[in-house]
Amino acid sequence: MSDMSMLINGLKVTAEKGATFERRNPLDGSIATRAPAASVADALMAADAAAEAFKSWSQTGPGARRALLLKAADALEAKTPQFIKAVAAETGASGMWAGFNVMLAAGMIREAAALTTQISGEVIPSDVPGSLAMGLRQPAGVVLGIAPWNAPIILGVRAIATPLACGNTVIFKGSENCPHTHQLIVEAFEDAGFPPGVVNYITNAPLDAGAVVEAIVAHPAVRRINFTGSTKVGRIIAMTCAKYLKPVVLELGGKAPLVILDDANIDDAVNGAAFGCFANSGQICMSTERIIVDQKIADEFVKRFAAKAKALPLGDPRKPDPVVLGSVIGMGTVEHCNALIDDALAKGAKLMCGGKAENTLMPATVLDHVTPTMRIYHEETFGPVKCVVRVSGVEEAVACANDNEYGLAAAVFGGDIARAFGVAQRIDSGICHVNGPTVHDEAQMPFGGVKGSGMGRFGGKAGVDEFTELRWITIQTTPRHYPF
Repeated sequence: MSDMSMLINGLKVTAEKGATFERRNPLDGSIATRAPAASVADALMAADAAAEAFKSWSQTGPGARRALLLKAADALEAKTPQFIKAVAAETGASGMWAGFNVMLAAGMIREAAALTTQISGEVIPSDVPGSLAMGLRQPAGVVLGIAPWNAPIILGVRAIATPLACGNTVIFKGSENCPHTHQLIVEAFEDAGFPPGVVNYITNAPLDAGAVVEAIVAHPAVRRINFTGSTKVGRIIAMTCAKYLKPVVLELGGKAPLVILDDANIDDAVNGAAFGCFANSGQICMSTERIIVDQKIADEFVKRFAAKAKALPLGDPRKPDPVVLGSVIGMGTVEHCNALIDDALAKGAKLMCGGKAENTLMPATVLDHVTPTMRIYHEETFGPVKCVVRVSGVEEAVACANDNEYGLAAAVFGGDIARAFGVAQRIDSGICHVNGPTVHDEAQMPFGGVKGSGMGRFGGKAGVDEFTELRWITIQTTPRHYPF
């Protein structure tokens, strides 16, 4: 078990009155972490510290910011064994997934370091003689970052690295499901030598989340909020931000479609589908949730795909044998997915592999012949239970891909690249890959969704736009004529 502290103004602190909460391992119920349960007063202390630190950090040059970020990336990588242990204990995910998280997250910090000298503006032609008009990007202020448990290191780093590169200070609110994992991220930034108050870390008991978040959002120094999580909670965050007129970046739920056209390379499609469906047991916002396959090749695809899914190793990630599928986050996921399986089978779906689970070690499960009458066609599983929908031709495939409230990631497999690209352009999603899996992320890319999957973009220069203020500043270089 790990006992933790928060970080406020460079000091490791406990919560008010020593309040704590426990995170238990999803496999055996053992206590994984005991973490501080922050109060509203604790949250306001963090906001005050970040506001004070902003005065100097916002004036720190890009070279100094870049150097600290590069040190943080190295420090993060050095903690890989600790991350693997913490992720397995708190979320039940595999060592493979934790290691991948560290690798990609370190790359994100290095990409943020590269952005420090790319936060630029432009000179804009003015109709006023002698007016030098500029659009300048400046640090926004204090940024509240809220990250989830499912890709804890990637999404935790994403919540704070680009805001720091832009000259903002950060309050990072750790997930109640992985507070120790998220603390390790903050420790990496602390090891790098960031000044006190630039990065602050708070944790809270689940029932206190609403009050803690609203207190921070309401603080006058807090100018940006970013949240990654469910669409249900994202709507609450959005309404809270609207109440205080605070800009927010939201990356929410998904029901990613993988469209397989009749001329697709079936082996490539099987491999892409397996990775997109079952990485981290399907608990990724970009996870392939619906495989939409042309009926001309559906029988052969389903046969090969089910065989590959059935062979994926499943087990306790804390044991030596490597696994692809570890534990899901909790029994709530098991009960939800079991209900979706029952509903689909009762309405005519065919179980190709896997099936209902009795504990959080859920096998890779594939349901064929899924139709819109079934819950799994519409509802996000966020687990290793996937459905195949058979269609006839491109028009049916596009209509099926768009028949959903979400729009984060998508993918299209096809031999005719021009035709596949045309299908990709017609899918309502923020991200779409041709002949690649739905699960893919790179730090320099604009990442985000449409419809119920959120608004705004993380990544690269799109992230810079989100976490800076665009100001119009003019200098009158010659006497100006006025009408009176």
